[in-house]
Amino acid sequence: MSHTVKPRLLVLIPLTDADRTELAGHFDVLYVPQRRAQAIEQHGPTVRAVLTNGTTGLTADEIDRMPALELAGALGAGYENLALDHARSRGIALCNGAGVNADCVADHAMALLLAAVRAVPQFDAACRAGVWRDALPMRPTLTGRRLGIVGYGQIGAKIARRAAGFEMAIGYHNRTPREGVSARYFDTPLALAQWSDCLVVATPGGAQTQHLIDRAVLDALGPEGFLVNVSRGSVVDTAALAVALAQGTLGGAGLDVYEGEPAPPQALVALENIVLTPHVAGTSPDVRAASIRHFIANATQCFAGAPLLTPL
Repeated sequence: MSHTVKPRLLVLIPLTDADRTELAGHFDVLYVPQRRAQAIEQHGPTVRAVLTNGTTGLTADEIDRMPALELAGALGAGYENLALDHARSRGIALCNGAGVNADCVADHAMALLLAAVRAVPQFDAACRAGVWRDALPMRPTLTGRRLGIVGYGQIGAKIARRAAGFEMAIGYHNRTPREGVSARYFDTPLALAQWSDCLVVATPGGAQTQHLIDRAVLDALGPEGFLVNVSRGSVVDTAALAVALAQGTLGGAGLDVYEGEPAPPQALVALENIVLTPHVAGTSPDVRAASIRHFIANATQCFAGAPLLTPL
């Protein structure tokens, strides 16, 4: 990138001071997580790059107000609310942070799975309240069970590697079977759930995967089954999940994502057999720093007319 005039970057998501300093070394940064409409109205014509994420997105209307826009990037892996087709029709380059947080998300998926199966939060609360194990139900062993993975991208593959350490049999559902994967392929989430003891959801969000995990899938997992979602809240039918957990037709769940974020999932918070975290699976200080560096690398390629590292 030229050191004379830095390209103007519009940032639509909250960042740390360290992130902003890092970006300021390469861009003229307009940081507007709060006042985006006003900023686009005022500065749209001068913006050459946008940094957003899958949840915050970027609309077709906003793109049209930025005639000089050359690059739109999602900081994480998700990009469900970016107007991709519209951006492509304008010749705007698109990138995401695919793979950068995959280890962190896979770690968190296993943490949620273990916490749900072994009732870690419930046992923690009992212990603090002076309740000893004799008064509590025993919990199943995770090792040796069947794990179904919905969405076998980089994150799904890393979850499979971790689960192999627990000697779990691995099955998966993906839009298409993966080459060179030893895990067993199932052509529907329902067929996978019928086979699985535990189901981990690691598929992209968006219209195509809306309520992919519905009542039928939850019923197929059954009263000894466990569900973990580290993808997007929209992939799981929250109402159906609440009913299954309340009635005991599903054994337990661990969720990092919800429909209606950031509001807590009202149908789920009162339930005993669920572990909840606030959409943190992909976040850590090292992941955040790596994601910012990855976006800068993509932008550097873009402005040099070179291929992007992780194009959409």
